[in-house]
Amino acid sequence: MNQPPLLPMAGQAPPERADAARNRRRILDAAARIIDEQGAKALTMNGVAHASGIGVGTVYRRFGDVSALLLALLDDGEQRLQAAFMTGPPPLGPGAPAGERLRAFLHAYAKHTLESEELLLAAEKASASARYKSDPYRVVHTHVQLLIREARPELDAPVLAHLLLGAFQPSLLCHLRSEMKVSEERLEASLDQLLDSLV
Repeated sequence: MNQPPLLPMAGQAPPERADAARNRRRILDAAARIIDEQGAKALTMNGVAHASGIGVGTVYRRFGDVSALLLALLDDGEQRLQAAFMTGPPPLGPGAPAGERLRAFLHAYAKHTLESEELLLAAEKASASARYKSDPYRVVHTHVQLLIREARPELDAPVLAHLLLGAFQPSLLCHLRSEMKVSEERLEASLDQLLDSLV
């Protein structure tokens, strides 16, 4: 089933002036460098301002706090994932049965979460509830909800979508990978078992 055309996409914001766009890019690039060199725990608004050469007031006005800055850094990967499940080839994109699309999405979402683990953990620590208020999460939740509703109309799709996505809490996946040594293949197989019981 094709997605409704009015779903909000990650990163879609009102058009901005060229200088504002350049400043945003400089801030994000500086933040990414800090994380690459020192880890996400080293990220501070003052540090980003210094590394980017942009006034700390501008950094705060643009992003508000570290959790918002981390979410902005995650935005690029979110946009690629959204493009894949909204307009890409099946089974992740439109054209496959809902159950197959949901399975492909859960695998892709697990991979995306693991690849962005450090950033997601830092964002989760900075503000545990920020994830649920973000456009990327709302888009993903709506997508999963629609697929559940298509596959099993009798189920409570809105709540089940949240519960399914709860399996992708960064701290949980970090625990599974780091502490329990769960491989990506084993994680995908377990997601398949979970999904088989649902659809």
